[in-house]
Amino acid sequence: MNIFASLCANKSRHYSTLIKYHRYGKPKFTSVIIQKRFKKDDNLSTLFVPVPVKPSPDDINVGAELTGRLNKGDLLKVLNRFYQKPEIKQLALENGLDNYLQHQAYISFRRYCLEANTLPVDLHVVISDILQGAGHVDDILPYFLRHAKQMFPHLECMDDLKKISDLRSPANWYPEARAINRKIIFHAGPTNSGKTYHALEKYLSSNSGVYCGPLKLLATEVYRKANERGTPCDLVTGEERKFADEKNEPSKHVSCTVEMANVNTPYDVAVIDEIQMMKDPSRGWAWTRALLGLVANEIHICGEEGTVDLVKGLMITTGEDVQVCRYKRLTELTIENSAVCTLDNIMPGDCIVCFSKNDVYTVSRGIESRGVEVAVIYGGLPPNTKLAQAQKFNDPKNSCNVLVATDAIGMGLNLSIRRVIFYSLIKPTLNEKGEKEMDTISVSQALQIAGRAGRYGTEYEKGCVTTFKPQDLPTLRNILSEKPEPILKAGLHPTADQIELYAYHLPNSTLSNLVDIFISLSTVDDSLYFMCNIEDFKFLADMIQHVPLPLRARYVFCCAPINRKMPFVCTMFLKYARQYSKNESITFDWLCKHIGWPFTIPKTIIDLVHLEAVFDVLDLYLWFSYRFSDLFLEANLVRDMQSELDDIIEQGVVQITRLLKNSESSSPSSDSIEEEFNVARHKHNYLRGSDQRNFNKNQLGKGRLTERLLAQGLLTPNMLDELQKEWDKSKNKNEDNIESDDDNDDDPPPKPNHPNNKKPRRRIRKY
Repeated sequence: MNIFASLCANKSRHYSTLIKYHRYGKPKFTSVIIQKRFKKDDNLSTLFVPVPVKPSPDDINVGAELTGRLNKGDLLKVLNRFYQKPEIKQLALENGLDNYLQHQAYISFRRYCLEANTLPVDLHVVISDILQGAGHVDDILPYFLRHAKQMFPHLECMDDLKKISDLRSPANWYPEARAINRKIIFHAGPTNSGKTYHALEKYLSSNSGVYCGPLKLLATEVYRKANERGTPCDLVTGEERKFADEKNEPSKHVSCTVEMANVNTPYDVAVIDEIQMMKDPSRGWAWTRALLGLVANEIHICGEEGTVDLVKGLMITTGEDVQVCRYKRLTELTIENSAVCTLDNIMPGDCIVCFSKNDVYTVSRGIESRGVEVAVIYGGLPPNTKLAQAQKFNDPKNSCNVLVATDAIGMGLNLSIRRVIFYSLIKPTLNEKGEKEMDTISVSQALQIAGRAGRYGTEYEKGCVTTFKPQDLPTLRNILSEKPEPILKAGLHPTADQIELYAYHLPNSTLSNLVDIFISLSTVDDSLYFMCNIEDFKFLADMIQHVPLPLRARYVFCCAPINRKMPFVCTMFLKYARQYSKNESITFDWLCKHIGWPFTIPKTIIDLVHLEAVFDVLDLYLWFSYRFSDLFLEANLVRDMQSELDDIIEQGVVQITRLLKNSESSSPSSDSIEEEFNVARHKHNYLRGSDQRNFNKNQLGKGRLTERLLAQGLLTPNMLDELQKEWDKSKNKNEDNIESDDDNDDDPPPKPNHPNNKKPRRRIRKY
């Protein structure tokens, strides 16, 4: 935890400059501007870590035998006279030593000469000649330069380093794609215009294909849709692999997150969704890689109109033409004449969009205090919880008909929204210095979110949009009247191979240092590309720098998709790295010990946030399991645990108002006996079959973890029998308890056959 805290405290100064693309004009593709990636406020030389140069002791001081021993006082005067000469400084500069490097090299060289018992023979003789008046101080220069190059290895290989980081022609990185003449079709249009539908129809009817989406939710949706349509399709995400074939034979169609796209496998049709994400300062490189590198006869691109010119410019570098198909919105979207002003005016089908989790909590509690049930969706929730909340909101038979969400609803979820209400138009962003700023949402963001209202094929085919505050409504009108900002540049990112080549030339540099040097020396075609922000990568690299890892493994660890603002996730990331470095398996038992399994239903918002972090830790385990399968061995068990945790988080979200109230109260929300029973119930969830979530008599004590728990002494046969008796009694009397236990209006109605419907007796033991 201390490591994480110290990194957080020192990271703000490292944020690299990000480009505000929407403030530039139309891109020009006729000229090429090359931009050196030097930081304005930094000296490149300070990035190179000096290598200590130590004398090699000899048994015989040959130099002293030839010319006699050197007087250290006289030697110091000679060295100072040498370094103070302007001509020497100029010659050193011509050999790659700027003022900073000269000073560092001279201090080291002087210490080397004065402290060494034995100098190299040639250097000893030269200095002796100078002291005796038979030589000149300039004669020291070759030996000084030799010392400087040992101290700073980059002086010998600077040309090679610049060649490695030459990113001016990324299209040439993919020879297999350049070997074929690809047909590029751009489906451009706003939200709910059918552009993705037309691209997917080509994908589903092709002999083979790959779909590249921005989110696991979208990739999973296409995977399900394809298989339901009779097109066998596999799913590939960073944390999951699913085969359509029962024998796990690869299908000809794949649905994947864009980072997982295979640029070596040939396809008939490829679909790249949300192409405007090429501008993303962190992930933009993945869309650039897919666009330039996919080996497919047809590339169908879906995205905003503002990306068309950039795609055309990129395809000029590949020698390919772009066919643009433009679409209009299928349903009507109107801006209301008045703001909502108060939560009393919220109506069925409304979605209130907030840009902070605290606002989500505040609005949810305010609406539910008026007797209206709400669904809640924000970015930190697990995917299945988001889907469950979306399904509850979409179901016309469900009493929940109001949604409170962040901009996480902008893509990946099918929602039946009548009206989108912007609770605010101000969203926190990072400026060019990495500092947090509050800024009005962009045209692209506003259109993406507002377009979720009145989707084609849903209950509401006419959509409305408005604001909560009256003063925001004119601003919203102005934003929605504009066209999306043109996307001018696509992201790039250094590859593992490039960093390995840097490490070969600079073996004493840390991974974070290597990346800094790479970025500083890199050259990009500034008319088309920018270097993605690598601060998250460097943050993880610094965190595990003290952990002994091979460079390739270290690089993979630093590519892990984690939220560095969550201390618990960062702490577990560090523990994963330490286990891996010791070549020790990260087992299910080890994981349970460190994350506090079994889980209990959250009682406060803090509990809920912690469980969301635990879910991310399990996601991280699954991500590593596909890259280091020899040590992350028990992905199936972890996936089961994650599924259980997803259910628990969902129950917490359903009771979010209750959690908020409990957070303000010091008293617990349930007695210790009920909590104890919950712990036992969650522990025994692992006694079920993998496809059934509830207890039943036939499964109790027959699950795949029973033997493990018995062997560890966590359970005994008597405990299982006792729990079975309690379960049977609870099951028989649950209907009576439903009415008696439903005293709190904030509690959701208990489900039939739920063990919490009857309070257990005190004889239940704590495991």
